[in-house]
Amino acid sequence: MAAKVFESIGKFGLALAVAGGVVNSALYNVDAGHRAVIFDRFRGVQDIVVGEGTHFLIPWVQKPIIFDCRSRPRNVPVITGSKDLQNVNITLRILFRPVASQLPRIFTSIGEDYDERVLPSITTEILKSVVARFDAGELITYLPSGQSVLLQLPQ
Repeated sequence: MAAKVFESIGKFGLALAVAGGVVNSALYNVDAGHRAVIFDRFRGVQDIVVGEGTHFLIPWVQKPIIFDCRSRPRNVPVITGSKDLQNVNITLRILFRPVASQLPRIFTSIGEDYDERVLPSITTEILKSVVARFDAGELITYLPSGQSVLLQLPQ
């Protein structure tokens, strides 16, 4: 009699553990300041951007790709030539964040490491074009107000 009770408790415990595992694999969290894009194995990247909170997905079919949408700093060191052809070693600090509505497009065209692929080349080219306008003496003179020069560039 006791063996049957323990056997039924064991079966119930196993069923409960399997059900808990399936439910746990169907949930995912998106933290504050983050957004998620859903990759479906059958339909590809969905155009829906998922906000903060706990969400459901189809286990083993869908996968959330979570992006950080908070402003993050990045320092880009560049050695470039000035107007009088002298080498200038300058570092640009930028704050960047992705546009949340464009995350599916960013993920499909560039990937999760968009900041490593895109930001260095863009910031290097912009910084080179700004530094090339001035000679070395002007750069030293305009260094405190150099921020206003960079902000006037087209986005």
